Amino acid sequence: MKSGSKLLALLLLLVGLVAVNYLASSVPVRLDATAEKIYTLSPGTRALLSRLEEPVKLELYYSRNTSGLPISLKNYAARVQEMLRQYARASQGKIELVITDPRPDTPAEERATAAGLQGQPMPSGEAFYLGLVAVQAEQQRAVPFLSPQREQFLEYDLSQLIYGVELREKRRLGLISGLPLRAPMDMMAMQSGRMPQDQFVLGEWEKTFEVVSIEANATELPANLDALAVIHPQNLASGLQFSIDQFLLSGKPVFLALDPASRLMRSRSQQMAMYGGPAPGASSDLPTLLNGWGIDYRASGVVGDLEAATQVQTGPGRITRHPAWLSLTRAELNRTALPTSQLESLLFVEAGAVALKPGTNLNFTPLVESTDQAGELNGALFAMSQPEDLARALTVSGRKTLAALVQGKFKSAFPDGRPAEAPPAAPGDPAQPKEDPAKPAAAALKESTGTSTLLVIADTDWLLDDYLFDPRYARSGLYVPANDNLALAGNALEFLSGSQDLISIRGKGSSIRPFTVVRQMEAAAQRQYQEQLTALEARIGEVQNKLTELQGKRTEGNRLVATPEMTKAIEDFQKQAAAMRGERRQVRAALREGIESLGNRLLVLNLLATPCLVGAFGLWFFSRRKSR
Repeated sequence: MKSGSKLLALLLLLVGLVAVNYLASSVPVRLDATAEKIYTLSPGTRALLSRLEEPVKLELYYSRNTSGLPISLKNYAARVQEMLRQYARASQGKIELVITDPRPDTPAEERATAAGLQGQPMPSGEAFYLGLVAVQAEQQRAVPFLSPQREQFLEYDLSQLIYGVELREKRRLGLISGLPLRAPMDMMAMQSGRMPQDQFVLGEWEKTFEVVSIEANATELPANLDALAVIHPQNLASGLQFSIDQFLLSGKPVFLALDPASRLMRSRSQQMAMYGGPAPGASSDLPTLLNGWGIDYRASGVVGDLEAATQVQTGPGRITRHPAWLSLTRAELNRTALPTSQLESLLFVEAGAVALKPGTNLNFTPLVESTDQAGELNGALFAMSQPEDLARALTVSGRKTLAALVQGKFKSAFPDGRPAEAPPAAPGDPAQPKEDPAKPAAAALKESTGTSTLLVIADTDWLLDDYLFDPRYARSGLYVPANDNLALAGNALEFLSGSQDLISIRGKGSSIRPFTVVRQMEAAAQRQYQEQLTALEARIGEVQNKLTELQGKRTEGNRLVATPEMTKAIEDFQKQAAAMRGERRQVRAALREGIESLGNRLLVLNLLATPCLVGAFGLWFFSRRKSR
């Protein structure tokens, strides 16, 4: 009887577990315990769904019966389906979700192919589909393949698809860029079957905007632009600068990215110098516009930061911290401003600083800042200097603003109106608007008609693929975000153009967890090391000067005589160098010891935490049961 009771209890327990799992999967209540709430719909998504005017049909094409399907893809497909069900529940009946299995040689597969979905080849030879089609009235848009590599942006991709299917026409974004965001035509690469690839950020912008490219020699902006992006401007015509000024003053938003030391353009300058061609500028500036608007920016000043310095590899087995490669975390990002509120980390490379000029009556909101251990370096140093040399040359002067939102009533940078020396338009240039001689010229604005908005970032390298994605996966053609740079690029344009619902979605779910304690320990050791090294360099300089003086004292035969004074100086130099090398070894050993000790403590804590908690609960439960 006793054994029968135990068997019955075991069966009831199994039935209870099955019932609990069934209820948990059926009841529309979820508990999201992740730090970034990646399984919870963002406020922006809910606001977007609440404003749906017409029903939207979402059809997910998922090849669930594909043989040999990896478990990781099955898990991700389940994650996509659960997310789409949340969308359907939150839409209050405005979203109809249909899940279709496009089996080979079926009408479902034909519909998927016609909608632009891409089947991924599997080892079994079958095509695996995991794509989404959104239909509203006569509008249709699709995500060809929901890649697991973009899981961090899953909610954003879904919301952008719904937002896009509601738009009857895309907003127009004017783009003036001195960077090659659009891949140049390469006939040799095309003949070999390798199509040139645009920078990833351009493709992201083109999902939301109709991007209108504008040449630097254009005299005016095209008509009917909703927003303007100016990136690394080089030799802009004066007439085009005047049009940018008037565009901002009219209330249209402007995104401006400048750079005191573009790594990409510096490398191209070196290549062009080898072939004797004209070298593109590594720095960019718009002094007429910035001075007129009251914005302070030095085209020769690069921000270095000893605490935010990024580890880089400078040679085989040689890793050091680069003071001008800034790994910025939540502490350096504005948590209340929409463009950066949801971001976790950024990488800026040899960026500059921006500020307001004294007496300027504009609202200046820093979006991205350095730490307190920052200073400015001359951009000319970066052509030949190593990271250690830059760290020695850096004088800490405090926090710097790397990106800012500037709003208010701007004064015109052209108080006398359009400059008369504007260059003529190139014939046949599509970016040149045709002027009507019978149409009178509009009066130039002297001041903003309302509130104007300018988002300025003193760096451009952060927009390039090399600094967006994890290089460990790039060789395999996988785009795994290494930071939130791409999210910032999207947030900036969407904030300026008014699509603020998507901003709270884009930066969700970052898996990057910088170990701030270790980073601070490394920065402190780096500062200590640099102080000692700087002192050594000063002493070496004194000894070298003394040696130079002694070497000038030569005999008549122009032979150097090793005097006792010179011999003593050489011995002192050798002793000082040996002592400093010993101190350097001690600093590095102390750094390694501190980090390893911290790592060992965390390892022990992780291993013992769960058993200790279970044991404590067991003792508590046993004591309660015994007392009863």
